[in-house]
This record gives sequence, C-alpha cells and structure tokens, in this order.
Amino acid sequence: MLTLYFTPATCALASHIALEQAGADYQAVCIDFSRNEQQSPDYLRVNPKGRVPALVTSHGTLTETPAILGFICQTHPQAGLAPLDDAFEMARMNSFNSYLCSTVHIAHAHKRRGNRWADDPAAIAAMQKKVPENMSACFELIETEFFKGPWVLGEQYTVSDMYLFTIAQWLEGDGVDVEQFPQVAEHRRRMAVDPVVSKVLAAQKAAV
Repeated sequence: MLTLYFTPATCALASHIALEQAGADYQAVCIDFSRNEQQSPDYLRVNPKGRVPALVTSHGTLTETPAILGFICQTHPQAGLAPLDDAFEMARMNSFNSYLCSTVHIAHAHKRRGNRWADDPAAIAAMQKKVPENMSACFELIETEFFKGPWVLGEQYTVSDMYLFTIAQWLEGDGVDVEQFPQVAEHRRRMAVDPVVSKVLAAQKAAV
C-alpha cells in the first residue's frame, strides 16, 4: 500500500486526486502545519525536507509533486492519466508540471514564505507586494500559451489538470481574479464538480 502525507490547501492535493483517480491502493495521512508536525522527528524521518507531499512506496519515499505524479501515472497505466505512449506529449506534460512546481508555486510562496529568501522585513514586504503581479503573469502564460483545451494537453485528461486545479485555487488568496483567465476559470469549475475531485476535497476537509 502507498502512503501519501498531505496537508489540506497545499500542492499535495494534486497527488491525492491522482491516487484516487488511478484507483491506487493507498492511505492518506494528514500533517498538521498548525502544530508544526512537518518538523516533528517522526515526519522528518519520512521527508527530511519537512514539506508535503511525500509518498511512501515499497521502493522508498518520493517527494516533489511532478515526481509523484509521474510515478502514479507509470505505476497505474490503466488509468490513462498521462500520454505514456507519446514521448513528446509526455515531455510536454512534464514541462508543464515542472513550470507549476519551479515557477508558479515559488511566485505564490513569496506571499507567506518570504523568510525563506530574506530576513529584512522590508524585503519580505516587497516580495509580498509583487505576488499578484507575478501570479498574474504566470497564469497569463498558461492561459495563452500552455492550455490547449478542453484539458491542459488537449483532449486527454491528465495529472497536469489535477496540478493546475490545485494551484489555480490559490489565485484569489494571492490577489488575482481568476475570471481574467477564462480558460483557467472554466477548467477550475469543471474540476471542482468532478466526483473524484469532490471526494478528495471532502476527505481533506474532514482531516482538518
């Protein structure tokens, strides 16, 4: 059995949705950030980074959302959550997921995690002020260049859709109106009413 360590309202949601959609044999364990459980000795033995998600497998523990999503796709090929038989489309999927991880998530993190990059309160405040602008620029690029429709890669529903949905939910909190990106907004609405997504959201809410 796989074990996913998650915290509600974090990027771990994407992996949680993927596991459920794939029909994986898994259990989900909530890490309570409000109690600093991510820094507990027990959790640091699972993931020394002290972050979520972490996926414990029979081979070892995986961290970082793109890696976890790729693992789920490859170990559950019957679910069809990635274009496994098309090298270029797989690379395009991985490119999109990497962009969300390395650029969009970092732009978001400057609002609440500025102390990762600076100690000066004025510098942290300046980072926070830039978050709406930077997140808007990221999603403008997604809207106009990356999103093929009706799903991220086109006709095939993939883990990229789960990841985009996860991060798109942060926009209002970052001072960005999602409606200025019509394709992303419609995608988020469709994802929110999907039965699997709804089930996972309810499970995460109940875990708090």
